[in-house]
Amino acid sequence: MRQIVKKLRTFEMAVVFVAMAFSFGMQGIIVNDQALAQSDTFDIMETTIADIHHHVKAGNLTFRQLVQMYLDRIEAYDESTRLNAFVVLNPNALSRADELDAEFQRTGQLRPLHGIPTVVKDNYDTYDLQTAGGTLALKGSLPPDDAFQIRKIREAGAIILGKTNMAELAWSPYVTVSSIDGITRNPYDLSRVPAGSSGGTAAAIAANLGVIGLGTDTGNSIRGPSSHNGLVGIRSTMGLTSRDGIIPLFLRNDIGGPLCRTVEDAVRVLEVIAGHDPQDPVTEASIGRVEDSYLKFLDKDGLKGTRIGVFRYHLDQETTDSEMRRLTNRAIEDLSALGATVVEMDIPRFEEMIHGKDKSDPWRLWCNTFRYDFNNYLASLGPEAPYKNLGEVVASGLYLPYIDGRMKFALEQDLNPAERNCTSVKLEAKNQEFRNAIQAAMDKSGVDAFVYPTWTNQPRKIGDMDSPDGNNSPHLSPHTGMPAITVPTGFTNDHGLPAGLTFIAKEFEEGKLIRYTYAFEQGTQHRKPPAQFGPLTSE
Repeated sequence: MRQIVKKLRTFEMAVVFVAMAFSFGMQGIIVNDQALAQSDTFDIMETTIADIHHHVKAGNLTFRQLVQMYLDRIEAYDESTRLNAFVVLNPNALSRADELDAEFQRTGQLRPLHGIPTVVKDNYDTYDLQTAGGTLALKGSLPPDDAFQIRKIREAGAIILGKTNMAELAWSPYVTVSSIDGITRNPYDLSRVPAGSSGGTAAAIAANLGVIGLGTDTGNSIRGPSSHNGLVGIRSTMGLTSRDGIIPLFLRNDIGGPLCRTVEDAVRVLEVIAGHDPQDPVTEASIGRVEDSYLKFLDKDGLKGTRIGVFRYHLDQETTDSEMRRLTNRAIEDLSALGATVVEMDIPRFEEMIHGKDKSDPWRLWCNTFRYDFNNYLASLGPEAPYKNLGEVVASGLYLPYIDGRMKFALEQDLNPAERNCTSVKLEAKNQEFRNAIQAAMDKSGVDAFVYPTWTNQPRKIGDMDSPDGNNSPHLSPHTGMPAITVPTGFTNDHGLPAGLTFIAKEFEEGKLIRYTYAFEQGTQHRKPPAQFGPLTSE
């Protein structure tokens, strides 16, 4: 079995760093028709929660067998290919599977995520597994308890297979590189990036090294890795899910959520993690607004009779890759073919609101609250915290050079975000103006949601920090609190790389997004696994 913390790949890491230096309520189990139509032989490739539970109920599979299959795949593929998705594996995964097998035999009942092998980004607190945020500064850190979302998925029966690699302390949307675990690669082309910062989770799920995954998204980091890896990613409404126990980047923008191979599985995770958490005041907004079931929105005809806006700002950029443009335009045609009325939609003053009147301020809507948020996180670890504050971490130097400038800049920021108008995205005037403008544009066009390409450029080669990145995710959802879901739109002809389309709606309208994205997914069937990570001979 792999070592708990692997050694850095010195040469290839150096190449990347040099390049960077020059840039800057639980639901019962629903077995769908597809699962019922399956044969009695279980196939791990591209399996789903419903598939697994169907085969367990039929007596074709145990959770111990399932977990062992995934551990075998991780052993066979993760290090040998240099995919490098995992930081640590859970030594108790098999024993937990035994407990859940025994529970099912005793009760005949399955919890919503019963026995489902789950991979978790390294910035979610887990009381029994190291939570390091990808940095050597937090190596060996064991939080006193689970993050709220981790507690909820465990209560629902999920088995944590291990923690996944991430961009160090979540600082990069472009790469997944950490001092504690090195470089994570894209399973569709191992010479390319999986995006950041949840690239370890995305790579693992795409390569069928787990069933479901959790990541976090400050400006991109669920949706970008999902797009680069042919997955579904949900960034929910700010306040629908708790951020308690997640190492923060900018807490005012941070959201945790699922990365999965199907819309249905992502919705099953959302169903478990959504809701009020007294430890996170922002979730008070969810009281009375959480759906009794999100699964009820899984409608194959969900696009019929809808009006979907198309926001072409990103498609019209000179740097947009021609293949990504082709895939997005085809997806727009598919929306129409699936019953939607497609409406061209403009957001007046879009660039001015995100970059200022002279369009020169990339940080106008952002607030660097990392120092304040990170210090609070360290305090939450209690007396066992490896450091007391960000200043001590910076002094230690136990992180990679590519984030050094950002760490030191954060150290210069005032501690109290309120003094800089950097509180909630729901309350600050500039965020309210932006959200109101987007909602007004939607109302004027009479659309239920709108779409845009998640990224407009293909995944970069590892070490490339100069070519156009194409990241379109940092503004619309993170600075408004509005929910966004990305789904696969297929693969580029020239390099065979995945692409994604983002659907966005008004606050707490996840139900609409689920209906639209599920209908799109079922009507197009773009998801396919990476060829290099096929079945093992024993499967």
